[in-house]
Amino acid sequence: MKCHDEDNEYPVLPIFKTKHGELNDPNTPMAKLQCETCHGPVGDHKKKAKKGQKKAPIRAFGKNAWTPIAEQNGVCLNCHLDHNRMNWSGGPHENEDMACADCHVVHARKDPMLEARSQTQKCMSCHLKQRAEFNRTSSHPIRFGNMRCTQCHNPHGSFSDNQLKATHKNELCYTCHTEKRGPLLWAHAPVAEDCTLCHSPHGSLHQALLKKRPPLLCQQCHAAAGHPSVAYSGSGLPSGTPNQFLLGKSCLNCHSQVHGSNHPSGVKLLR
Repeated sequence: MKCHDEDNEYPVLPIFKTKHGELNDPNTPMAKLQCETCHGPVGDHKKKAKKGQKKAPIRAFGKNAWTPIAEQNGVCLNCHLDHNRMNWSGGPHENEDMACADCHVVHARKDPMLEARSQTQKCMSCHLKQRAEFNRTSSHPIRFGNMRCTQCHNPHGSFSDNQLKATHKNELCYTCHTEKRGPLLWAHAPVAEDCTLCHSPHGSLHQALLKKRPPLLCQQCHAAAGHPSVAYSGSGLPSGTPNQFLLGKSCLNCHSQVHGSNHPSGVKLLR
């Protein structure tokens, strides 16, 4: 620590403000072998280097470090291999040769991945498609810091697709949207099957995260023949006037309980 103070290229003192630097907890690195718990035997690194020479290397962390990434991650997993990280091996981030230190900063007083805004920026630095989607007019409030990526995804690996924290997409959505869970007397089939059939979870150009605006979304499943939603041109109405059932909320003007209904007469999701 005589070398790695606030003025050094690699300052380490803030670690004593974190759990890793807690001396009274026998499970922390600092209470075991201190710096050597993670960085390995110091050896010649502690000797004063001659002018123009660098000190002997020790185990280093980060994307550009000389230490192999598998060895870096192995050090972290020696302590952090629990039920939240049991699927790291073989997961998409591990397959991309990502190091734990690519995202986490152990020596910082507050790991950026524990803050909503900084976590979002870190994730979006790689996931550019999702960055664009979150900037659409209708989106979850990720970019405002009111949600974080890890509320839905487990970046350390999961048994589910897309590293979701739940076994099914709907179960994940229901953790916030409990009013859509049911059971309902009259259920809308796609709602019970998969929320993402209609909604784009990261963001959409249409209201309520819809993939398409009604009636185009509804007519992917429901045949338009014989229904008022057929008339786009104004047939039967003054020239140039669209069908009134296509204005406003379109199908939802009548079928307001689109997620399902508990009304005895709600078989058509009208009430």
